[in-house]
Amino acid sequence: MSHFSNIKTQIRNLTSLKAALTDMGIDWKAGPQPVRGYRGQTRNAEVVIEQDNGYDIGFSSNGKEYELVADLEYWKQPLSVEGFLNKVTQGYAYQTVLSETTKQGFQVSEQQNNTDGSIRLVVQRWSA
Repeated sequence: MSHFSNIKTQIRNLTSLKAALTDMGIDWKAGPQPVRGYRGQTRNAEVVIEQDNGYDIGFSSNGKEYELVADLEYWKQPLSVEGFLNKVTQGYAYQTVLSETTKQGFQVSEQQNNTDGSIRLVVQRWSA
C-alpha cells in the first residue's frame, strides 16, 4: 500500500518552480529522480527535495500542473505542508511575473516586501 500523497497545485512552469525553491534557500535536484518514501517505495518527480530523515518531497507533473508528492507522515520541514505550499506558490507567482514581464520588455522599477508577507512590484517599460 502506497503512503504517498499527491497534493494538487497551480504550478505549471517548471523553471519558475525551480527558481522559487532556489530563492527560498531550498536545495533541490532536477529529475526525473526518485522520491523516497515508506519502506523503500519511490515515485519519480521532476524536482526532488531530500530530507535528512531519508524521505523526500517532490514535484511531479500530472500532465496539467506539478503536484507535491510526499509521504506526509515523514514531513520534516520547518513549515507545515500548507505553509510550505503557500510559500512555494508565492515564490512561483513572483518568478512567473518577473519572467513574463521581462519577455514583454518590462523591468522592475520598485519592489516592496510588506510586513504581511505580500510583495508589491512596480514594472515599467520605456517606449520610443
